[in-house]
Amino acid sequence: MRIQDRIAVCLIDFSEEDEMNIRSLVGIGVALSAGLVCEAASAGVNVGVNLGVPVAPVYAAPVYAAPAPVYQAPPPPPVVYQPAPVVVTPAPAVVVGWHGDRYWDGYRYWGRRDWYAHHGGYGYRHW
Repeated sequence: MRIQDRIAVCLIDFSEEDEMNIRSLVGIGVALSAGLVCEAASAGVNVGVNLGVPVAPVYAAPVYAAPAPVYQAPPPPPVVYQPAPVVVTPAPAVVVGWHGDRYWDGYRYWGRRDWYAHHGGYGYRHW
C-alpha cells in the first residue's frame, strides 16, 4: 500500500472529493520537503557546463627594438669662488673735546655741568 492510501484509510468519513484534496495536499507537502532537502544538500555547489572550441596557439617571431641612444653630458665645470676683497679702513678718529653739550676726555663723556663741577672753571659755582 502506498502512503497516500494509508492516509486515506485513516480518514474514513471524507468524501471522494475531500480525499482527492487531501492526497494532492500530501503530494505537494512531500514535494516541498524533498525540494527543501535537495536545496540544503546542494547549498554552495555550482554546476556549470562550458562548451568551447579549442584554438591552437599561434606563435609569432619575437620583435626586438633597438634601445634608445644614451647621451651623457659632460660634467659641469668646478665651482670656484673668488675670495672676498680685503678692505682696510682706518680706525675711527677719536677727538678729545667738546661734542655738542658733552665733553669726551678719551674715556667717557661728561655732561657740561658735570665737567665744570669736577674740573672747575668759567666761574662755575660749586653747589
